[in-house]
Amino acid sequence: MDLTDRVALLTGGARMGASLGVALARHGAHIAHSYAHSRAAAEAAVLSVTATGRASIAICADLETPAACQTLIDDVVAWRGRLDVLLCLASVYRKVSLDALTPEEWRSQLAIDLDASFHCARAAALHMRRAGSVGHILLCSDWVAASGRPRYTGFLSYYVAKAGVVALTEALALELAPDGIQVNALAPGPILPAAGTTEENQAAVIKATPLGHWGGPDAVTHAVLGLLEQDWVTGQTIRVDGGRHLL
Repeated sequence: MDLTDRVALLTGGARMGASLGVALARHGAHIAHSYAHSRAAAEAAVLSVTATGRASIAICADLETPAACQTLIDDVVAWRGRLDVLLCLASVYRKVSLDALTPEEWRSQLAIDLDASFHCARAAALHMRRAGSVGHILLCSDWVAASGRPRYTGFLSYYVAKAGVVALTEALALELAPDGIQVNALAPGPILPAAGTTEENQAAVIKATPLGHWGGPDAVTHAVLGLLEQDWVTGQTIRVDGGRHLL
């Protein structure tokens, strides 16, 4: 896809989303960022994009509700008249023991990490269909879920949601293939250390990663650009994890 004057929406992803937005803008796209709480980060991402000469906007959206997902897509289309790329990065990552996993916690986790991907993708696909243009939908899973088995306790709902994203990607890809809309997923691994991670924990992650270092935001950027540049890959979950799933 030639990204010149195309419109891309990036949901969430305060850390990765900013670098991805700039990268897509440098290839000619106009960028919409959505956020739930990180307003300052989203507005900073907008400034970074506009510095490249492309248009950008930050939209506040609580993606826990289907209606908000639909409104977000409608707002982006109203902003530039089209939507060509949807990149769902919004995610909640928190450790909750099985004993403490309430129905509300379960629903909240799946609402953001799985349901929002479906509702945003469905709304975006309807706009892409009406426009009659090729589109790309990129969802976000996780290297653990893509490996096919859980590895850490305390992340039951997160794992189930991200495993569901893999299935959602495949099913949506089949549904939307006749319309020329490609659907793929990314399964990031150790891209950046989480806030508050100790040096000891960081060293353990590096040791468990065959390539021996953190990926950095450019790792995801390169994967995204590679998927957008082709027109013959759909229904795939691409691991971007430095080989972490191999051990």
